[in-house]
Amino acid sequence: MRRISIFGATGSIGQNTIDLIGREASSYEVVALTGGSNIRQLANDAKRLGAKVAVTAFNEKLDDLREALAGSPVEAAAGPAALIEAAARPADWVMSAIVGSAGLAPGIEVLRQGGTLALANKETLVCAGQLVLDTAARHGARLLPVDSEHSAVFQALVGEDMNAVERIIITASGGAFRDWPVESLASATVEQASSHPNWDMGQRITIDSASMFNKALELIETKEFFGIDPSRIEVVVHPESIVHALVGFCDGAVMAHLGAPDMRHAIGYALHWPERQDLPVPRLDLAKLGQLRFRDPDPDRYPALRLAREVMERGGLSGAVFNAAKERALDHFIGRRIGFLDMTDAVAAVLDRFEGADGLIDASLTLDNVRKTDHLARQWVDDAVLRRAG
Repeated sequence: MRRISIFGATGSIGQNTIDLIGREASSYEVVALTGGSNIRQLANDAKRLGAKVAVTAFNEKLDDLREALAGSPVEAAAGPAALIEAAARPADWVMSAIVGSAGLAPGIEVLRQGGTLALANKETLVCAGQLVLDTAARHGARLLPVDSEHSAVFQALVGEDMNAVERIIITASGGAFRDWPVESLASATVEQASSHPNWDMGQRITIDSASMFNKALELIETKEFFGIDPSRIEVVVHPESIVHALVGFCDGAVMAHLGAPDMRHAIGYALHWPERQDLPVPRLDLAKLGQLRFRDPDPDRYPALRLAREVMERGGLSGAVFNAAKERALDHFIGRRIGFLDMTDAVAAVLDRFEGADGLIDASLTLDNVRKTDHLARQWVDDAVLRRAG
């Protein structure tokens, strides 16, 4: 029986993971489930799956979680320290689906235990890619990609030599505004940005899809995970979201991974790796699809992609700066304090400010420095928003 934990259990990735393991519950022992403010969902899933511990990220929600778990043997815990403690509990396979940079520290702790980390949290590699990879290597841990694009690349590379890889192409749906006139983007609302044409995801990642910040993060993640030069990573807009990624080889061949837009593909592959097992996902009917379209992303519509390439060129802690500024700018957009296009402007300004702040933070890539950088970048975004309002 495999011991598993799910970090970010109440989000869309976590719920899809629970759907899969619930179909063969006798094969798994659930060690820990973690979530945020959706206490009812967290408690119900923990009791149904027989988890050893349920953890909410918010200390103030502990009493609510204890009440929801009353009468069950599931232990309740809360706060960042409790997340780390849960990550340190022995498990064979752990899903990392906490949204944002909050997933970094628990993910590193899982790797320190030498287990398998299924990584749906792209920010982990964006903020501290080399640190994460070094930690995994040092402790004999395994890292498996769960982002649909990186899972697709990972699968296309099975049995292949990375030296023969000429390029990696990741696809993007284009998000809610892919067909909008560029001049209309400045007036885009939170509600409009929160509606994805293909995928059923949480609000934050759906808005990130509309701005293409999610793809910007995935560009950086591709570089870190597969160790490929940024010049050989491409992005194409693919409205159907059927082709998730492609790998081009030195002989001109291109291997593509196709599948319905259902995250259980990538989750199930990571869950059962290195084998494949039946999954309850739609099967493709290519004749019914009729066509698959591709086009280059418009740089004026998606300036986040340019920023991602700048981050890859700068290296060091710039990934942590980029992600923190992006997360905080998104907070302000959702709070209706800035406009849709202002998010990119805020991130660009913070990157430039950090570039000129030599010596402010030791440049070495440590978890402590990533945390300091994250805090500083968020503060700078807040400062810029306050100045704008004033």
